[in-house]
Amino acid sequence: MKVSKCKGTRDLMPQDMARFRHIEGVFRGCCLKWGYEEVRTPTLEYLHLFTSAGTLTPSMLGRVYSFLDWNGWSGERVVLRPDGTIPAARLYIEGLVHRPIARLFYVENVFAFEETRERWQCGAELIGSAKPEGDAELVVLALEILTQLGIEPVEVRLSHAGLLKGLLGSLDLSSEEQAELMDKILAQDAETMGEIKHRAPELEKPLSLLFALKGSSQGFVQNLKGIFEAFPAIMPAIDDLARIADTLSAMGYGYQIDLASARGFEYYTGVIFQFYNSAQKIGGGGRYDELIPLIGGGKIPASGFALYLDELMHLIKLEVTSGARVLIKAETGTGDELKGCFEVASLLRDRGYIAELDLGQEPRDFRWVISIGKKGDALLFQLRDEISGGKRSEASFELILRHMEAG
Repeated sequence: MKVSKCKGTRDLMPQDMARFRHIEGVFRGCCLKWGYEEVRTPTLEYLHLFTSAGTLTPSMLGRVYSFLDWNGWSGERVVLRPDGTIPAARLYIEGLVHRPIARLFYVENVFAFEETRERWQCGAELIGSAKPEGDAELVVLALEILTQLGIEPVEVRLSHAGLLKGLLGSLDLSSEEQAELMDKILAQDAETMGEIKHRAPELEKPLSLLFALKGSSQGFVQNLKGIFEAFPAIMPAIDDLARIADTLSAMGYGYQIDLASARGFEYYTGVIFQFYNSAQKIGGGGRYDELIPLIGGGKIPASGFALYLDELMHLIKLEVTSGARVLIKAETGTGDELKGCFEVASLLRDRGYIAELDLGQEPRDFRWVISIGKKGDALLFQLRDEISGGKRSEASFELILRHMEAG
């Protein structure tokens, strides 16, 4: 019986892994040069890490892979991590809280019960800084990575969680209720909007404006103060958004202010930034100053982002270059010939060639074929050029190697 892979999962073929490793290498290289250090968290985490004081909304929690660890060590309910930031925050609390500033990065998979069950992310977290420059650093780092990957154009969309939270502050909601309501509002759920109109009619107009307003200039952000002057609770959020926008503008980076683009960012408290290639979202992040206190840490500010590796794999153009491939054959399969095959393969690999022993594969995928036989007690090497068809026999492998390197 043929057994297929699980629904919603994918295999990564050799060409996929070449792209995966290339993206991972560029991401790691950029992060290390910016002073970020690599970490990795467990695939399994306790469920209560993600339910702590509403770190994830009920809609998100309804899609996690959760089971009771009754036959394990804990006897508690665990999950396959649905998110990369929350486990990184836990790691910081448990092992790095002594650092005033922690710059961390990771390449990990996350799981959710949806059409694509397993996704890969390249994530970076800047923990310990409340300065807007930290948020700008993350945006610029992400753009540098995407530029090195050759992905263009990239659109940066900016928003701020404090805008919607500030407007809803008058409704006297718990953090869990507010998070759930925000998720529904950002989804523009008609029933929810009707309830708010009935419960707080003064919010109808500003909420409508929140979805309609978009701009791409420093002046646009400043004009928001006049538009929302009747709601002083959101002025700090507008000031914060203006500082980030000013910093990016000063550095020559473009952006689009999209105040309704914060959907799906349950634990974010400040600026939110998302990255798009055409209409496809390829990453996002933002500030989450309340997350670490929610999961048992101190009042420590933080921000971060994730680039979506699965999406990037479809966008990059990668020409795989490697050493020339060489097939090595034993003429009769005697012990001396086989020993010579392994020794020659090792020498070729040291020179940068890809050397494979003959196991019946077709020689058409190889640049060279080396056959090793015997003439009396000595080994005899025959080189065949698979491009020209030319052949040459030598009693010394060093002479064969010279011919190969001469082309």
